[in-house]
Amino acid sequence: MQANLVALPAEEAADFRLLCARNPVACPLLEELAPGTFVSSHAAGSDLRTDIPAYRLWRDGELVERAAPDAIAFWRADLVAFLIGCSYTFEWALEEAGLQPRHVARGSSVPMYRTNVPLAPAGRLRGHLVVSMRPYRGDEIERVRAITRPFVEAHGEPFHWGDAARIGIRDISRPDEGDAVPFEAGEEPVFWACGVTPQVVAVESKLPYVVTHEPGHMFVTDRRHEYLQTPPGRRRHLLGAAD
Repeated sequence: MQANLVALPAEEAADFRLLCARNPVACPLLEELAPGTFVSSHAAGSDLRTDIPAYRLWRDGELVERAAPDAIAFWRADLVAFLIGCSYTFEWALEEAGLQPRHVARGSSVPMYRTNVPLAPAGRLRGHLVVSMRPYRGDEIERVRAITRPFVEAHGEPFHWGDAARIGIRDISRPDEGDAVPFEAGEEPVFWACGVTPQVVAVESKLPYVVTHEPGHMFVTDRRHEYLQTPPGRRRHLLGAAD
C-alpha cells in the first residue's frame, strides 16, 4: 500500500480532515498523526520526514522547495501529517490481469492532470480535482473498472474515461505532473482521482505552510495489497502480514 503525504499546521487540520471526508474519492484518508509526530502506524519504525524519495514545501500557495531529499529542515512541532491513498497501490492487480499500465512498462511516472472539477469545500479549503491517467482499449475498460473498484482507499475505479476535454484537460500530451505516455491504436485515456489533489488545494487556498511528497514519489507502507481488499473490521489478522 502506497500513500501521499500532506503535513500542515494544526490550525488547518480540522478543515483538511473535513475536506477528506467530503471528497473521499480524491482524498481517501489512511491516517492522521498527532501534531509534530512522524511515525506512521502503517510502517514500523518509519519516519515521514525521510522515508519518501522527494519532498515539496509550499508557502502561501507557492511552491518554494521541490525534490528535497528529506523534510527534516521543513518539519515543525505544529505540523499534522495526513496519509492519503494512492492509485499506485492497485497497479499490481492490473499487471496480474495482463493490463500493465503504460507508464509502468516504460519505467516512468504516471501522467497527472489538473481538471475543472471542483471539490466540495471545507472551511477555508477549496480546489479542483487532479487525476492520473492510464490508456486502455475500450474493450478493456470494464475489466479495469472491476479490478480497481475494490481499492476504495486507493481512489477505487476510474473517475472518467474518453474525452479529456469534458473534465477540462486541453492537451493530453502535456501532463501537469509526471510523464506523458504514448497511445496505441484503439486506446483511450482512463482517469482516476489522484492524491496530488491536496497540492492544488494548497495553491488555490493559499495555505501558509504545507509539506508534501514530490508527485510520483510515494510513502511505501508495510501493508500488503490484500489489506485494502479486506473490510476494515476484518483487517486485524493482516497487520503482521509484512513481517
